[in-house]
Amino acid sequence: MKKLAVAALVLSSLSGGAYAHEAGEFFIRAGSATARPTEGSDNVLGMGGFNVSNNTQLGLTFTYMATDNVGVELLAATPFRHRVGLGATGDIATVHHLPPTLMAQWYFGDSSSKVRPYIGAGVNYTTFFDEKFNDTGKEAGLTDLSLKDSWGMAGQVGLDYLINRDWLINASVWYMDIDTDVRFKAGGQQQSINTRLDPWVFMFSAGYRF
Repeated sequence: MKKLAVAALVLSSLSGGAYAHEAGEFFIRAGSATARPTEGSDNVLGMGGFNVSNNTQLGLTFTYMATDNVGVELLAATPFRHRVGLGATGDIATVHHLPPTLMAQWYFGDSSSKVRPYIGAGVNYTTFFDEKFNDTGKEAGLTDLSLKDSWGMAGQVGLDYLINRDWLINASVWYMDIDTDVRFKAGGQQQSINTRLDPWVFMFSAGYRF
């Protein structure tokens, strides 16, 4: 994080002309958002921990500039869909989730800068839905899958490059603290497995300012 902050300060020295992230502005960004879980879990039925696939969806951010340097941002996305695996059994289930995240941000440089690097910190809420065991999971005697919703902290670093007064391109990286209890039945016996997803989310987008 220290290295990223130093890089942001260096980039903030680049400036040019009539570009601005000014107090009172609102802008929206849209692009690809890839969630890469760094999962870990308690041992599951003696077969090790869960593993969770990456997934890419449409990401959206909505930002309001409270001052020339302070922004408030909401992250939204189309539902992420992950395959859940277990040891040598392979994929046993699919899970969908939505991770709306509210951030307070600090933008480096001044309002005339063409390049605006920023850092942010905030809170994430993740809701899980449409959790289903596939045929492999069902054949293993697994039923009644559900995941508990999660609250956690989040952090980000990002960079806006202003093409003109209205349009920009953006790259950002997020880290989210997402912990959940995975509940299911194995052979009719109730199970609850503490699971950490803690994904990195990589977003590349275009934005429009109002």
